[in-house]
Amino acid sequence: MAHGSLDSIRNIGIISHIDAGKTTVSERILFYSGETHKMGEVHDGLAVMDWMPQEQERGITITATATSCRWGEFWINLIDTPGHIDFTIEVERSMRVLDGAVAIFSAVEGVQPQSESVWNQAERYGVPRICLINKMDRVGADYRRTLQQLETRLKARTVLLQLPIGEESGFTGVIDLLSEEALYFDESSLGCTVLRGKIPSGAMPEVEEARQKLTETAADFDEGVMADFLDGNRVEALRLKVALRRGTLAGSLFPVLLGAALRNKGIQPLLDAVGLYLPSPLDVPPLVGHNPDTGERETLTCDPAAPLRALAFKVMAEGGRRLTYLRIYSGTLRPGMQLLNSTRRIPERIKHLFRMHAHRREEIMEAVAGDIVAVPGCQGTLTGDSLCDPTRPLVLEGLAVPEPVVSLAVEASGAENREHLPHALEQLQWEDPTFLVHEDRETGQTILTGMGELHLDIVIDRLAREFGVQVKTGRPRVVYREALRQQVLRRETFQRTGERRLETSEIVLRLTPLPRGSGVRIFMPPAEPPITPDLLAAVEESLQQACLSGCRTGYPLTDLELQVLEIPVELGVPSEQGLRAASLRGLALAAREGHPLLLEPIMSLELEVPTESLGKVLGSLQQKRGRVEGLDKRGNSELVKATVPLGEMFGYMTELRSATRGHGSYTMEFLRFEEAPVEIQVSFGLTKA
Repeated sequence: MAHGSLDSIRNIGIISHIDAGKTTVSERILFYSGETHKMGEVHDGLAVMDWMPQEQERGITITATATSCRWGEFWINLIDTPGHIDFTIEVERSMRVLDGAVAIFSAVEGVQPQSESVWNQAERYGVPRICLINKMDRVGADYRRTLQQLETRLKARTVLLQLPIGEESGFTGVIDLLSEEALYFDESSLGCTVLRGKIPSGAMPEVEEARQKLTETAADFDEGVMADFLDGNRVEALRLKVALRRGTLAGSLFPVLLGAALRNKGIQPLLDAVGLYLPSPLDVPPLVGHNPDTGERETLTCDPAAPLRALAFKVMAEGGRRLTYLRIYSGTLRPGMQLLNSTRRIPERIKHLFRMHAHRREEIMEAVAGDIVAVPGCQGTLTGDSLCDPTRPLVLEGLAVPEPVVSLAVEASGAENREHLPHALEQLQWEDPTFLVHEDRETGQTILTGMGELHLDIVIDRLAREFGVQVKTGRPRVVYREALRQQVLRRETFQRTGERRLETSEIVLRLTPLPRGSGVRIFMPPAEPPITPDLLAAVEESLQQACLSGCRTGYPLTDLELQVLEIPVELGVPSEQGLRAASLRGLALAAREGHPLLLEPIMSLELEVPTESLGKVLGSLQQKRGRVEGLDKRGNSELVKATVPLGEMFGYMTELRSATRGHGSYTMEFLRFEEAPVEIQVSFGLTKA
């Protein structure tokens, strides 16, 4: 099945907090578009988009899943993303390649913590969004409160396109403010038939007021609409749609629709809105890349006739081979083409080309600029790499990878498992840039590092199911960071006896502490003979490795400015090996002179607890060094916002359930690193008791 013109393509993602209804909406989109012939339900473990066994058993989305469908004249490439913070990399890489997004919010819970996280990710990549307030049929549904939270918590300028017909369990349909008609969704056909009728007479005053407000908002993006609005003239729906589309594409406006996906209400208008308001590949700002040989920047046009440029945004391991997902930004891709991975300077051959429908493949013979496809066999390509025409190399901007903050020691059970464990872990690392593996230098243990306890639980489960590798696990541990208290200047000399003479390599380093959250910044001197660019690149790589190893505890150094002030050459041109050794040793010793300290991860915590349990929960948080940032009443519950050290939160769900008799829930995400308390510094030998 081929798509039409480029302006009919919509590359969109479904984003939201966990359990707001993303996958349920995606399943309805596939059903109503004719892509599937039966609705899969998350709660039955039969959702097409949640195909992994772990997703079906737990009822959550773990990996971003791509599919395609046609709706009217539009071809929709859709990615259903996870809502759990442990799998935020799936949202990050999806936002990097998508042109638009549908943000889903629960009419009951409103804007939740992960709602804010995914919204900010879309904001960072400049992705236009439309919004669906879902679960309008639930007890406690209040779309007005959710709208207010969108504007206050997300600073989003919204425009309401619909009004509800009925409330909570009486929700039967919506009033379209643009076409000024009532839409009902026939239950006997599972919502396939949309019945259009007159607006209930009692709702007319509210409809008139809402349409007036919609027109006023649209007027800000169209001078003609503004003139008619000021003159009191009624503006036709088509002109309003054009104005609203202009505001949405600019990222200045967010159209809002209403629905109840589980009861099959509101999905067809949402699909119409995707085509009307979200961008095609031709509508998004052109991407800029740089030539890896000359450093010159080049702007890409979404043109099938241009040189091929694509970004690998996701890699999956399948039976020891990689399946690589590509977003094509320019050019045309066909099986048999030889490409260059311009990020790693390695060739890749495209043997087959697939359009993905969750885990089902549809082989195609051509993909063009604007497409999202998958290719097997790219054995050297990882997430964030650029693939391009070998004669026109270009490196595209990659994506930001969040910091993993929880680690776990594992040990293979038996000799056979020990033999297969490294290969299995390597394949899982292909897929997930937030999953790291290293060996503890002191104990020799294999340490897995990830985004949270659930993330690592899934990894252990996949090791057993997919790779047949059984492991024993230790307790989860916090991943700390090292930082310096004071500036250090150090000259480091490395000597070794060469074939004929003594070789000396020398380097002068200055280490300067930076404010929290600054990361590591490395500044190199200009390349002046006999110091070549290759030698400087080797020094920079060695310094980066040294920062990852830390100086005292083995945890990475951060919040550090590292300047290479001088590479003396009085005694001859230093060797690359000698300079690497001087860099590694110089940084390690200099950092120890800078009075290192330990930083611990601080998490942003949001709890929803019954009012009668609030005192007990707040007392528990205080014991965990938590800081309450705010309280908000929500019906019979209290919404608590707090910050708390990650090290205090392992096993907290059991404690919270006990304190609230099973009625409490929480979400948590990484916020920042702060200096750890004295007792933790003492335990790592960084200060005296």
